[in-house]
Amino acid sequence: MSRILEIHQSHPQARLIGQVIECLRDGGVVAYPTDSCYALGCILTSKDGPDRVRQIRDLGRAHHFSVMCRGLADVSVYARMDNDAFRWLKSSVPGPYTFIMRATGEVPRRVQHARRRTIGVRVPANPIANAILESLAEGLMSSTLQLPDAEQPLVEPREILTQLRNRVDLIVDGGPGDFEPSTIVDLTTGAPEVVRRGCGDPALFE
Repeated sequence: MSRILEIHQSHPQARLIGQVIECLRDGGVVAYPTDSCYALGCILTSKDGPDRVRQIRDLGRAHHFSVMCRGLADVSVYARMDNDAFRWLKSSVPGPYTFIMRATGEVPRRVQHARRRTIGVRVPANPIANAILESLAEGLMSSTLQLPDAEQPLVEPREILTQLRNRVDLIVDGGPGDFEPSTIVDLTTGAPEVVRRGCGDPALFE
């Protein structure tokens, strides 16, 4: 049975965040809250974490995973960021936006888009997610917690526990999540292209 860990939504307890970090560093897969909906996450170097996430969500190799980052400095570690991309990100992060960008060599090939060699990057505005990232001190591979054929993501931690059971190692209970995922913006072709409308205002890029 998956463990569930209740963490204060606005003032995450360092001791409990430490347990999340321990699980991640052991190669575990966690369900955790973001500033949009709940997400599945593992460290980039996890040997089987990405495949476990793909199995849970029934995803192919053409799916874009995201790397959750603490800020723009971290984004530049995992994504190739020119001046235009920097300006777009600087004006909209932290927030519920995922940006599709060219991956750097710091992103394992098994996590990148199979053909495009791209990755999603995101800087969340959620105290629990931020506390995890600060303590982890590296990018966190992430994917929306939406099950196959479901119309909406899972948003209630206890429902996540019921649905996933032993398929994740830890569920971080930070209260109910949002039903909408992040807005996705593709920055690989020069001008920004909104490819999914979500929590973030897409008008910023249109």
